[in-house]
Amino acid sequence: MADIRSNFLGIRSPNPFWLASAPPTDKEINVTRAFEAGWGGVVWKTLGEDPHVVNVNGPRYSTLMSQDRRVVGLNNIELITDRPLKINLEEMTRVKRAWPDRALIASLMVPCVEESWKRILPMVEDTGADGIELNFGCPHGMSERGMGAAVGQVPEYIQMVTEWCKHYSRLPVIVKLTPNITDVRFPARAAKAGGADAVSLINTINSVMGVNLDTLVMHPSTDGQGSHGGYCGPAVKPIAQNMVAEIARDPQTAGLPISGIGGITTWKDAAEYIALGCGTVQVCTAAMVYGFKIVQDMCDGLSNYMDSHGFKSIDDFRGRAVPTVKDWKDLNLNHIDKAVINQDSCIQCGRCHVVCEDTSHQAIFYTKGEAGERRFEVNEAECVGCNLCVSICPVPDTIAMRSLQPGEVDVRTGKTVTGEYANWTTHPNNPARVAAQVGP
Repeated sequence: MADIRSNFLGIRSPNPFWLASAPPTDKEINVTRAFEAGWGGVVWKTLGEDPHVVNVNGPRYSTLMSQDRRVVGLNNIELITDRPLKINLEEMTRVKRAWPDRALIASLMVPCVEESWKRILPMVEDTGADGIELNFGCPHGMSERGMGAAVGQVPEYIQMVTEWCKHYSRLPVIVKLTPNITDVRFPARAAKAGGADAVSLINTINSVMGVNLDTLVMHPSTDGQGSHGGYCGPAVKPIAQNMVAEIARDPQTAGLPISGIGGITTWKDAAEYIALGCGTVQVCTAAMVYGFKIVQDMCDGLSNYMDSHGFKSIDDFRGRAVPTVKDWKDLNLNHIDKAVINQDSCIQCGRCHVVCEDTSHQAIFYTKGEAGERRFEVNEAECVGCNLCVSICPVPDTIAMRSLQPGEVDVRTGKTVTGEYANWTTHPNNPARVAAQVGP
């Protein structure tokens, strides 16, 4: 049976599923319930200096829902913990003593003043916490006070604060990165330069969830006014995975341990993050939508997946997908795919035909059989292998892509597939192409 135990920076937990720093980790009662349900660790909701912050006493959350009322995105305008620091520290101490086998990470956010970090770090160490996570990602409220994303968007500040924490604390330091930045590699490099033991990402994305068209007031609103908030949930997963992959494959940060965050709802999501190089994954929205017991399905699913692929431990497949993530210029332009429709499972809905005809390459034609039945087939002379039909087909595996093999002729271009690799850097249409090497 697969071993799903995690050893991240020397922090051991029975599984890689941690609750992210958020409302589910704000109190002892929540964290205890989470550990009872089976979570491997928690990142305690972000601690700050006293006097503690004040949250709005009204709507803090808003959701983006699919047509079948599933939550695909969640926005929040809640700030860091609004409870006194002393109470949080006391509760963390009790929780860690009661659950020594679980990971307990303290998320921290204080002003960019060395004395503030020097003062709070020993207090956190005294709780028995296993590590600290520097919250450089919060996009609302705290960033307006010069903290959170206001720090995470300035690599020099990231490096400076990380150096302070490594100097004044013996605990592993995880730097939580903001996605509200042009290139996530620069803050990751700064964190590494400052001595960070790991990074975690992504924090929430700046967002406005919508407008009430009856009142013409944005929502959620407090007394008729609203503020941008932090967006998370399944819809942010592709954005988060891109940023994780960028850090994992960047020569300057490759090998830097990563805790993945963003839209993790199932074991499959977690496995994808692990395959992209993450040692642990952090969950928030899924727990807030379905409750703490979802971790049981996550653990069982991950274990079964690993068994089916012969993986004994998480490290057996961690990072295995990273080498497959390339810049566009490195993709093989000689590779040819064509769509194929399985007529046995096709339900003749015609969606593939409509979208290809209207918005793509007019490569799927419609005919009627002898009995008047609808039939949709691919015209390979027009198909460019774009995958749109596969993406919108409502029946899984009914439309698939077939790779042309060497020796086959692409009827769209009339060229024979050679099987040779060629990319944009050598393509004759590229004005900056590199000449092919001839001879030794």
